Amino acid sequence: MVAHTPAEGRQDGRNGAPSRAVRIQSVAVTLDSTQVLRGVDLEVEAGEWVNVIGPNGAGKTTLLRAVLGLVPFRGSIGINGLRDRRRSARARHVAYVPQTPVIPPGMLVADYVLLGRTPHRGVFAAETATDRCIAAEVLERLDLGGFSERTVQSLSGGERQRTVLARALAQQTEVVLLDEPTTALDLGHQQDVLELVESLRRERGLTVIATLHDLTLAARYGDRVAVLSAGQIVQCGRPDEVLTVGTIAEHFGAQVRVIDDPEGPVIVPTAAPAPEFVSTKSAARSLPKEP
Repeated sequence: MVAHTPAEGRQDGRNGAPSRAVRIQSVAVTLDSTQVLRGVDLEVEAGEWVNVIGPNGAGKTTLLRAVLGLVPFRGSIGINGLRDRRRSARARHVAYVPQTPVIPPGMLVADYVLLGRTPHRGVFAAETATDRCIAAEVLERLDLGGFSERTVQSLSGGERQRTVLARALAQQTEVVLLDEPTTALDLGHQQDVLELVESLRRERGLTVIATLHDLTLAARYGDRVAVLSAGQIVQCGRPDEVLTVGTIAEHFGAQVRVIDDPEGPVIVPTAAPAPEFVSTKSAARSLPKEP
């Protein structure tokens, strides 16, 4: 595993301050008459990795979909200065690895990864030699070069997850959104996927926003942790600042111990105190006798 180290953001060229890759301001989303997000504010520097955590139903996936322009929202979302809010324009700047990807039956790995090139050439245009070269390079980088002619459904869970990540990387965007990228993976494959993302981030200067349920993984990968609760970002900072016993109890309703570790806090669930047991005989003896 990698140790937690802050990313070095690109400079904006005006005052030496790190540039903002993603700026989310006062974003609110209402779905089916239910307000899911209510005034979310979050800024992510270029080259930074921020993990968004929170209880089920907090709005984590909805936040990523708002950044992608897949759901209507109020407020503003800026992506590297992009003003065009059309989904096709955003797809050239932001790639997405969904929690449950839709994979057409019988699709070959090579063809699926090539779908990542669609924003650069249009839906109905044929892939170019450049597109095929980029897809092949990504497959090799993710150790999937020998899987090109296999169907995506025939792959193992870890291989399939790498294939979905390959499609996103083939888009060659500056920002990558990961929605629970370790879901349904064993511990070894969880590490493989997150280590790969970290390696690519440092090689290419990617900006990463991920949602994670595993708080220890959220602490060990990336630069900052943002807690999304009741539709708002309630806390954001370094993992050791945010992932405290009090914060986890308040927003997750969980009792935990937090163990300090050089690579980031380790979150250990603790058992709730057992209720005091009173036998029926003891209870009967404690009742007042009738006169």
